[in-house]
Amino acid sequence: QVQLVESGGGLVQAGGSLRLSCAASESIFNINAMSWYRQAPGKQRELVAVITSGGTTTYADSVKGRFTISRELAKNTVYLQMNSLKPEDTAVYYCNSVGPGGGSWGQGTQVTVSS
Repeated sequence: QVQLVESGGGLVQAGGSLRLSCAASESIFNINAMSWYRQAPGKQRELVAVITSGGTTTYADSVKGRFTISRELAKNTVYLQMNSLKPEDTAVYYCNSVGPGGGSWGQGTQVTVSS
């Protein structure tokens, strides 16, 4: 089962940017989809963005136009570029993969946006 490690979270002011990284322990070439989810305190985990093996991307309405998911196959890494951050983007962000071996989650990285 692939291991996922997120990084890049931190504290940023509203309007700022962060780039999250999700490094996989093995090739992501054959992984069906890799996604970013987030979970704010007291709320359910929600899907933020998805990138499929074919490169198709999908976004939650709340982040469209502000966040971009991308991948670098040579580095087995998926990114989430987050621009124009808002306080309501504050959450723990998790990386997820779905592939032939099943699904995996990373440990999460905290993103805090101050107003």
